[in-house]
Amino acid sequence: MRCVIARFPFDLVKSEVVAKMKGVKPEPVNGEYVIIGRHHYPVKQVGEVITRQDRRDFSAGEVTRALTRLGFTCRPAPGTEPAAPERSAVETAAAQLGGAPEQG
Repeated sequence: MRCVIARFPFDLVKSEVVAKMKGVKPEPVNGEYVIIGRHHYPVKQVGEVITRQDRRDFSAGEVTRALTRLGFTCRPAPGTEPAAPERSAVETAAAQLGGAPEQG
């Protein structure tokens, strides 16, 4: 698959990405990560290995889009799951009392 990372074109193949990451020790995950085999790699680490560019030259989003299109599972940073929509005070009280608020 052809993609552009840091203004440079790359022809990436899923099996080649897996082969390049084989034997690479995953760094601690602090931001977005990708699951390759049984390992969780930071997206920037994978981008650096597959492009041979400095990680400051590309964004995590560029690599995440490319890896997702190749069929890898990419996840957001731990602890940054989307928050549930806020409820009003009446809805919160009704939920605590076990009933639904009356519509008036």
